Amino acid sequence: MKKGNWRLGLGMAGLLLLAGPAAASPWAEAGDNQLRGDIELLAAAGVIDGITTQWPLPWQGIVRSLQNRTLNGQPESVRAAAARVMARARAENQSGLSASLSLDGGNRTALIYGFDGMGRGQGQARFILDFNSGDTAARMALGAITGNFRGRTTKLMPDESYLAEKFGPVLLYGGWMSHWWGPGWVSALSLSNNARPMPQLGIERLETTASRWPVLRWLGPWQAEFLVGMMDGPRIQSDTFYNGLRFTFNPAPGLEIGLARTQMFCGQGHPCVPVRDYFSFGNTNTAPNNTNDQGLFDIKYSTRIGTLPVQVYAQMMNEDSSPFVHSDTSHLFGASIFLPAGVNPLRLTAEYTDSVSTVDMFSFGDEAYGVSYTNTGYPDGMRYRGRTIGFSLDNDSHLFSLQGAWSDPGGRQYQLSFHHAKVGDGHSPGANILSPVPQTINLGEAKVTIPFRGISLALAGRLQDEQLRPHRGVAASLEAALRIGL
Repeated sequence: MKKGNWRLGLGMAGLLLLAGPAAASPWAEAGDNQLRGDIELLAAAGVIDGITTQWPLPWQGIVRSLQNRTLNGQPESVRAAAARVMARARAENQSGLSASLSLDGGNRTALIYGFDGMGRGQGQARFILDFNSGDTAARMALGAITGNFRGRTTKLMPDESYLAEKFGPVLLYGGWMSHWWGPGWVSALSLSNNARPMPQLGIERLETTASRWPVLRWLGPWQAEFLVGMMDGPRIQSDTFYNGLRFTFNPAPGLEIGLARTQMFCGQGHPCVPVRDYFSFGNTNTAPNNTNDQGLFDIKYSTRIGTLPVQVYAQMMNEDSSPFVHSDTSHLFGASIFLPAGVNPLRLTAEYTDSVSTVDMFSFGDEAYGVSYTNTGYPDGMRYRGRTIGFSLDNDSHLFSLQGAWSDPGGRQYQLSFHHAKVGDGHSPGANILSPVPQTINLGEAKVTIPFRGISLALAGRLQDEQLRPHRGVAASLEAALRIGL
């Protein structure tokens, strides 16, 4: 047996023995940077299609692609990624019941909440019961969360509970599902997992195969999802609802384009005619619409420089509907490269996010403040239970991030991140919910995830040179997340 094949076989056996507790799920869910990195690597290699920015990703299409493609001629890193993804898919699609316990705690809530964000408070605990029977999948996740151990603010938490049913080519679901829409690793502008998931109903495709209609075949592989959620909990404006529609397509090798629209509608003091208002796209100072809308465009291109997989990406979020006249646009730009480092590659990512809106999509320097996540008709803005639904630093903020991530053959994951953040802006006092005054913060984070026989332990240490007001000075924090398969 060749040395490379021997190492790959050993790695696959190790994965099956050392893999952390896997919940039965019809999706690859947001939250695991290693899994996402493997999927991105497989897409860049052409092993699976390029629909990788609309999380959660249904397993059915990923598995079918892996089963139908040969790995002959692919480098060892791609074959190892395929083995990990297939092992994960099989584990999460096993029929029957499974149970697990999830615990998370730290001395300080993380300021920046990326794709792999851990707890949203200082402490949380959940009991999780998963059920899978082919076409039906369900999860009961019951727990509690506290934002401050001293404040006695513990709340019940049903997050990630759901019921999902396959109906032909689509998946219908209801529950509290987290989403990540966009190519960013650290930020997503319109819909991310920064805020706790709201109760929702949704529908999405199970596969991402290209359309058979000749007029649409040029789109290539594509995905579509529509959801409607209720923004419950304490709010200034009660009875507000939320919907999101995203369409992602892969028209050429390596090219992925995403279009999305999110909307707050109904709510106290607003006429509630959702079908009429959904198709009302005009919005001017003299004739404002009845809803709070955001339009989103993102693009990602994957290629190779020599033998190295490389990705560049951008995302733009519009508050209004005229991108070349008056759009109030927020921006995100980034790039990743996968460097050889043993069997598994080292992913290096640089990303910049700016929620100081430009008056139109390309008018850099001509800025509009205090508008990215706020709305005069909806005083709560695009926020849920005290956290922004999109970018974790809210309005009028800048974030530059550098991140390196690698995993060893035993499944242990290592990640280093550096963030330079400017939170809020003096042009719009009070528009940012995190800080009443502008703050510049440099933050470093080291994270390691260790799986071992049904147990997964994640440890994160953070050090920052400044704090959000009213606090001041250097601050250090530790966070631990433990998941135990029962």
